[in-house]
Amino acid sequence: MVEGLFFTFGSTFEMWAFRIAVIALASFLIGGVVLVTRPQEEVIGHPKGLFLLFMAEMWERFSYYGMRALLIFYLVQHWLFTDSEASIIYGAYTALVYITPVVGGYLADRYIGQRKAVLFGAVLLTLGHFFMAFEGDGGQADPVINVFWMALALIIVGSGFLKANISVIVGQLYTRTDVRRDPAYTIFYMGINVGAATASIICGYLGQTYGWQYGFGLAGFGMLIGLIFFVLGKPLLMGKGEPKDPAKIKGGKEFAIYGAGIAMVLLCWAAIQYQEMVGYVLGTFGGGLVLYVLFTAVTKLHPEERDRIFAAMFLILTSIVFWALFEQAGSSLNLFTDRHVDTQGVNASMFQSVNAIYIVLLAPVFAFVWQTLARKGKEPSTPLKFGLAIIQVGLGFLVLVWGAESVGVNVPTPVVFIFLIYLLHTTGELCLSPVGLSAMNRLAPSHMASLIMGTWFFASATGNFAAGLIASATGAEGVGEEAGKQVVLGVYSTVGWYAVGIGVAVMVLSPLIKKLMHLDTIRDDTVGDDLEGQAGAGLEPQEAGMHPSTNPQAPGVHEQNR
Repeated sequence: MVEGLFFTFGSTFEMWAFRIAVIALASFLIGGVVLVTRPQEEVIGHPKGLFLLFMAEMWERFSYYGMRALLIFYLVQHWLFTDSEASIIYGAYTALVYITPVVGGYLADRYIGQRKAVLFGAVLLTLGHFFMAFEGDGGQADPVINVFWMALALIIVGSGFLKANISVIVGQLYTRTDVRRDPAYTIFYMGINVGAATASIICGYLGQTYGWQYGFGLAGFGMLIGLIFFVLGKPLLMGKGEPKDPAKIKGGKEFAIYGAGIAMVLLCWAAIQYQEMVGYVLGTFGGGLVLYVLFTAVTKLHPEERDRIFAAMFLILTSIVFWALFEQAGSSLNLFTDRHVDTQGVNASMFQSVNAIYIVLLAPVFAFVWQTLARKGKEPSTPLKFGLAIIQVGLGFLVLVWGAESVGVNVPTPVVFIFLIYLLHTTGELCLSPVGLSAMNRLAPSHMASLIMGTWFFASATGNFAAGLIASATGAEGVGEEAGKQVVLGVYSTVGWYAVGIGVAVMVLSPLIKKLMHLDTIRDDTVGDDLEGQAGAGLEPQEAGMHPSTNPQAPGVHEQNR
């Protein structure tokens, strides 16, 4: 044990990780306040509204990832669900978080506008995160568990309204041809990763060391700060994100929209308790959506457009495999780290920050590599990148299995292998997530853009739900620690090899899929189907296709559509 200034830590490494996270978060908070309160209309060449949105998003991600780092442990250790039950609940929760932005984005586009949608979502999120701090006595017989279900439902719907729209407001701060748009999204998405990385460390440590209410309470406090920033900073948005047709929400219609949001909360409250409902929704509506897209492509599109839809559907279905394995991070991999890894005195939940840190470090490297290869005409095709992504996520599990077995199943796995699996999963993510939205945009005709994005959403949600089913297979309560570890490693070995095989198959098929994309005949001189928020999408799993609306840009060749 190491005594800090205010807290006691399990190791020196944990102490310094906590201190650095606190300093980083405080620095961005102070810096953001300074920037948005300066008298100038612009700061470092950008409108102050960008930094307002940066702060709001940073604190929203802080609250979300702070809760996410603790959720699987909370389910198992406090509410006493089995590993399998907790994993399915976790999978249903993350699946619903992917579905609700479709509704939140639609309601904002048609009725209340992005700013009011973000504000409504922030209020729901603040309530949800604070409700998480009411833990009761624990165990499923405790009536306080109903407060917990309501907290999850509020967070799900709040994310749907906020995440679907806040990135769109960033784009609205700039004209369509403004060269500052891409750098603006780079700045904005830094907030995501700062919030995600620091939350997992700070909230994870407090929750696992001093009590759940402290970790969840701090996450709620972070969301409240973000809400306050957004409310007080309204003038900095310069009227952006307001309803396109205010007449549509007059006469109490606006409150009817909020009532629909509350109805969504109640629906999610039921769905999160009866997870099979989520599976039925994904299977029924997702399958129907795929069939409808294919039917439309076959009957209403000319051959090249039809082929592009087929290519898009191949990529969409392929992404399900990736997310099903990648999203083990918050469930089974979190539990494995806690129980079977020599973490050097660091709380397992704090390792949820590793992916975000890798993203910050590696995203610029990948962008540089792809651009360099593109200039030389050697950039891998989109389907080839998808195949590489699936191979890497599979290799991550195989490396962990090899590392655990090389030292002996009865010996704690060296923590270096946790860093390695996250490294391979992050490099895989950077091969798939940033290119997914751009690919959907390029391949879909303008009149089908929202339809294709809806299909992408359902695929992402399906992948998250499938992740819960895979994680449930790792549950091995009552068989002893060593046998339980062997069960997990067996599942990881199986899915790892399957992923490598599927990834190789995708790479083999990539020339055919590339041919179906007809890239040589895509023209960018009548642009009208570029997706809002496109330039910044993909810097976290949820950002891949977060908003289905379109944003016409000026004619010309756009770098992100290459």
